[in-house]
Amino acid sequence: MPAADFLLPKLGADMTEGRVVEWLKKPGDPIARGEVVLVIETDKANVEVESWAAGTLERILVEPGDDWLPVGTPLAVIAGEGAIAPPPTAPGAAAAPAPKPAPVVATPAARPAAPAPRPAPERVHVSPIARKRAEALQLDLAHVAGTGPDGRITLEDVERAAAARPAAPTKPADRQARMREAIAAAMARSKREIPHYYVGTTIDLSKALAWLAAANAQRSVTERLLYGVLLIKATALALREVPELNGFFVNGRAERRSNIHVGVAISLRGGGLVAPALLDADRQPLDALMRALQDLVQRARAGSLRGAEMTEPTVTVTNLGERGVETVYGVIYPPQLALVGFGAVVERPWVVDGQVLARPLVNATLSADHRATDGHRGAIFLDVLARLLQEPEKL
Repeated sequence: MPAADFLLPKLGADMTEGRVVEWLKKPGDPIARGEVVLVIETDKANVEVESWAAGTLERILVEPGDDWLPVGTPLAVIAGEGAIAPPPTAPGAAAAPAPKPAPVVATPAARPAAPAPRPAPERVHVSPIARKRAEALQLDLAHVAGTGPDGRITLEDVERAAAARPAAPTKPADRQARMREAIAAAMARSKREIPHYYVGTTIDLSKALAWLAAANAQRSVTERLLYGVLLIKATALALREVPELNGFFVNGRAERRSNIHVGVAISLRGGGLVAPALLDADRQPLDALMRALQDLVQRARAGSLRGAEMTEPTVTVTNLGERGVETVYGVIYPPQLALVGFGAVVERPWVVDGQVLARPLVNATLSADHRATDGHRGAIFLDVLARLLQEPEKL
């Protein structure tokens, strides 16, 4: 059967490297499309990586505990009925190297000479599996002595040469430090490349909070809705009416997405944050969305997220109200087009039908990419968002 490489995917725009934590399959095991195959450690979390095609795990190239490897490194060989697509990269990321066939045997002339010179003017004779392993280890084959037939470089030769070379500098062992590095890179890219514009509004939450209290009175403690889930659902529905804010800026242009996957900024106990996605947030009933949010927060803080949750967010919502912050001016997570921020709910004077009354108010802001939209469309989005929160029974 044809075979192809299973590549280390890019699980977020700021990911450049990853490390295999655990294989959940062993050679010879069948793999279904969408089935979790292994766990990858990134700078922010351990992520369960799914297979994007059916096949059979033929060979594992990278063992758990090996050093950090660049995105696009072959991790395994998968055999299937047809070509096996590698895991998709995050939107806007550089495409991973195209999968290459992995035949069981190859003649010495199967590949062109390596660019680095060798003592003799002959071609580098190397087995396909040895070449893949050398690429994964970033090992120059020109400096590897072959012990196979006619001087061919074998897998054992590659492993021996890798073990003998000086240890390369490793990433900081502390995950918090590595996370800050990744966040710094993504935010620097955002402010360098994205022309942000900001708009904000104040929303009266009287109706939303009254409806929430009445709805929760009919539920058990474990089934009650949190106020934040109303904000997420209202944001998702508002994007239906202003869809140009939902998507990515890639290849020099804005690309809308029909699915609305809301990334939720989650602070981690050890410091830093992640923003995995609630998939199809606009289509989920509030009860289901609440369960999904609780599960997502729990798994994010336990360091157990899934690949799609890290690569699919089409917009991000951040809520810093629990920290007393009244207004949030967020930085867009590239290559997304927008970030919606909510502050604390504060009781303030508010004019209602000519009377000054005390009302629970929240400041909502939109940070958006000026290459994709302008302030007029941003203002319309916030107006729709405010209207939806006045009709919580329709969320």
